[in-house]
Amino acid sequence: MKSQRRVHSRPADLAALHGLSAQTVRNYESSGVLPAAERTANGYRVYSAAHAAALDAYLALTRGYGYPAAGTIMRAVNRGDPDAAFRALDAGHAQLIRDRETLDTVETAVGVLVAGPPGGAPDRQLPIGAVAHRLGVTAATLRKWERAGILEPPRDGPARHRVYRAADVRDAELAHLLRRGGYPLAHIVTVLRHVRTAGGAEPLAASLADWRRRLTARSRAMLTGAARLDDYLRRLTPAEGPSAAG
Repeated sequence: MKSQRRVHSRPADLAALHGLSAQTVRNYESSGVLPAAERTANGYRVYSAAHAAALDAYLALTRGYGYPAAGTIMRAVNRGDPDAAFRALDAGHAQLIRDRETLDTVETAVGVLVAGPPGGAPDRQLPIGAVAHRLGVTAATLRKWERAGILEPPRDGPARHRVYRAADVRDAELAHLLRRGGYPLAHIVTVLRHVRTAGGAEPLAASLADWRRRLTARSRAMLTGAARLDDYLRRLTPAEGPSAAG
């Protein structure tokens, strides 16, 4: 055990492995991300191979799960609550699945929009009744979608009547398509937000490949982070818990 407990004798030694400052390592220990270090008779910290494994795990987890979740995971492990750590890991994977489902939905919707809406883009602004008739829904449905944040038609004239421009009609047609597919309103809000941010269907279609690459990179980073965490957990045998790891 001696070879494991005193591989890295100072914060600076541990920090140098990852290009960090010694103060950053001390901050990680103070926040619970690293287990408490033993102290020499003079009060200096003594870090072990277990601390190196904990730091490896934390930094790898940040790349896949983000800093808040990685901190939650490591603090849970270090206080002896693996179930809380695993719940945080599970939550990260659940969010990744939701992100993938959103991407799949956006790709499908954009494919439809790029091909062109069934009725073609209107050449003038339309009132709510005309849009409702075009889609085969009620005006009340369109107003409900607006309250949910799906549609954002401007208001015109003293009476402040809703008017639907070509982009608003596109959004309404996309919302109708997704509702027919069984998607909840909150999900459709997310899709429309991506369409608007990209400036339309064509620019969004061009960015989806990069979005998918980033999700793939995140998946790999989560896998690596989980592997590093498993390495650390293997060091924390019942006889050598976080407080005894040095």
